[in-house]
Amino acid sequence: MEKSKILILGASGFIGNAIYRELCSYFDTFGTYCSAANTYDGNQQFFRYDMEEDDVYRLLEKVQPHFIISALRGNFGAQIQAHGHILEYVSKHDCTLYFLSSANVFDSYSKFPSYEYDKTLSESVYGRLKIKIENMLLRLPKRKTAILRIPMVFGNTSPRIKEIKSCIWNNEPVEVFPNLIMNVTNDDKLTQQIHYLINRSKSGIYHLGSHDLVHHEDFIKEVVDRIGDFNPIYKRVFTTNDERYLAVLPKDNKLPKNLQTAYQEIIDHHIMS
Repeated sequence: MEKSKILILGASGFIGNAIYRELCSYFDTFGTYCSAANTYDGNQQFFRYDMEEDDVYRLLEKVQPHFIISALRGNFGAQIQAHGHILEYVSKHDCTLYFLSSANVFDSYSKFPSYEYDKTLSESVYGRLKIKIENMLLRLPKRKTAILRIPMVFGNTSPRIKEIKSCIWNNEPVEVFPNLIMNVTNDDKLTQQIHYLINRSKSGIYHLGSHDLVHHEDFIKEVVDRIGDFNPIYKRVFTTNDERYLAVLPKDNKLPKNLQTAYQEIIDHHIMS
């Protein structure tokens, strides 16, 4: 039986590459890279794609994927244009698009956590970009698209953990937000969840974070304790006097118990190898 073909756009980034490693043994998996040229030279599964220069439609016609996972980063205007072409392809072919969105689509709603079918509203440029692309996706038939909203992602090689380690070792302050209440995930759990959704050909809106909440300051301090016996400087940043939420919780589209996670599990198992 022929394996399903998957194309991961942005497969050289931290999350995109983690998804590639999770899926490549099970599916005929392809990925794109932009700047990490030497790493992928001669790799038949990877294509160079610069969304500011290249037409994604031509790449899609070449690969003919059954599933597209968009983990693209970079120029916002180019992202919007690229997703317009991706949607055009998906609408004409037997293909499903999985779009990695963000908790930031709700960053204007700071009083409560957010659920799948809550109205999106953002005051950040990044959040508004994600909303714009989400709204484009919602014009497709529901079975052809999945919106995956993701909170802060941690993991051994994640940019966030690298930055914390760099601050500690260079004796620079680690920023914490005492008033921010959030949920979290890591690369291992996120990629398992995406694998499940593809295996079951799921569509719709999914919130892929821990099912419980934690203050940013408490979480980061526990993470630092796991990294080693340090006494770092913390810079406490107050963006508001009130507690504010940036959390995407599942209510309607819950995953099986074994694929759910708690923030403590993210701290315990996946911060340090």
